[in-house]
Amino acid sequence: MDFYGQKVLPAVRKMRDLELLLNSHFEYLVLLDCHISQLMSVSQLARSNHKKLLIHADLIHGLKNDEYAVEFLCQTVKPAGIISTKSTAIVTAKKNKLLAIQRHFLLDTTALEMTYKITEKNQPDFIEVLPGVMPHIIAEMCGKLSIPILAGGLIRTSDEVEMALQAGAVAVTTSRRDIWSQY
Repeated sequence: MDFYGQKVLPAVRKMRDLELLLNSHFEYLVLLDCHISQLMSVSQLARSNHKKLLIHADLIHGLKNDEYAVEFLCQTVKPAGIISTKSTAIVTAKKNKLLAIQRHFLLDTTALEMTYKITEKNQPDFIEVLPGVMPHIIAEMCGKLSIPILAGGLIRTSDEVEMALQAGAVAVTTSRRDIWSQY
């Protein structure tokens, strides 16, 4: 299984990375670290190049991450999906029929247990777990959850990508260009 045909979801931090990816085979792109004033032009550029944006709502500069901001993203920017750590953002994205990806930082056992509870309650389309270099935790989560898992954070090599995928992640999110070129 993969994420709509992709094993890797390129995460864009800089506009020159977006420009590079516009001519790539990747259909889905994750937008990180964007300023609110760039959202419409970035979205239109991606759409005109047949790319689908997954916007990380928590990282849009100048946009408060609450349900109103996500409503704005859904109705005005119209991305393919929303990524957020906030439950209200996930619920709002789902109401607007966008892909809802809840991001979780797995810092310790308490965070892992909270991830299970929040996932059960919110039922996002996907969850993204960070750091993604914990194949044994990804495997455990796949055994306990029916929600597909994306792995992200601290993945630096294609071997680490493969370990996450073999553990059960459907795809890996990464801002590393060297990994993009291998997939």
